[in-house]
Amino acid sequence: MDIPEHPPATPPAPAAPPPEPLPLPVAERAPIARFRELLDMIKFEHTVFALPFAFLGALAGAQGIPATRTLLWILVAMVGARTAAMTFNRLVDADVDAANPRTAQRAIPAGRVSRLGAIILMGAGIVAFGVAAGALGPLTWKLSPVAMAIILGYSLCKRFTAFAHVVLGLSLAGAPLGAWIAVTGQIERGALLLAMGVLTWTAGFDILYALQDEAFDRKAGLHSVPSKLGTRGALILSRVLHLLALACWASFNLDQQSHLFPWLAWAGVAMILFREQWLVRDGDLTRMDEAFFTLNALIGLVYFSGHAVEIWMRRALA
Repeated sequence: MDIPEHPPATPPAPAAPPPEPLPLPVAERAPIARFRELLDMIKFEHTVFALPFAFLGALAGAQGIPATRTLLWILVAMVGARTAAMTFNRLVDADVDAANPRTAQRAIPAGRVSRLGAIILMGAGIVAFGVAAGALGPLTWKLSPVAMAIILGYSLCKRFTAFAHVVLGLSLAGAPLGAWIAVTGQIERGALLLAMGVLTWTAGFDILYALQDEAFDRKAGLHSVPSKLGTRGALILSRVLHLLALACWASFNLDQQSHLFPWLAWAGVAMILFREQWLVRDGDLTRMDEAFFTLNALIGLVYFSGHAVEIWMRRALA
């Protein structure tokens, strides 16, 4: 007797994965979580870009180690200034960030940070900078409104000029210049050379970073070197600026009558900048994180270390 064949049973369809939970509204998050979002929004860890140059300006101006009180107020001024500048940038650029696919998930357009919270953070940064500038001396206090206008004004520049990269460089150049003034009470040649190196280095790496938004900036009517000169022109200008930075820092070494360690640090910085430019050659942006964040974070640390060792050895052998 034949047994009728039955088709094999169809295996049950796999259960659909549960939907990802929606993020909690800002008001319902724990205060520590909201504070972490604020710090992540301004990339607080990137304060390391300019901080070593501020401390180098203080050490070189004093030709030794300044008072601990001075160094602490320089730190407060740096953190306050950058916090205010970055928060203001995120506030005024919220509409632009929302329209740009690369930045649409930033904290404010994505709703992870409220505008009120950002404004409070910006205000705290401005107050901290002002208090620190006053504590550091009469000249730093008098110049603090100019410095704040520059670091906040950068965020508005790309709406009308491609020189925005230079304005950002000027903002960071204020770190060693302000620290030098805090220690000496005056502006000297060495301070200007160190600051000019920071300005040209910063403008050069900011042009590279702006390559990511070349098409968007052109479409949105925003001004940047890549949107004006194209990828090739932007790469060339960035390289020129980084060569100028090396020239300024070499002149600073000469001004300080530096010996072995500052020159070794200068050579290390030159190799890092070469690596940075090599990673983005021909407009290759696949390793932008390494080129922009990792390598630039090393520049100030390496250069500061060389000069710090030199100053320490001079004091030890005196």
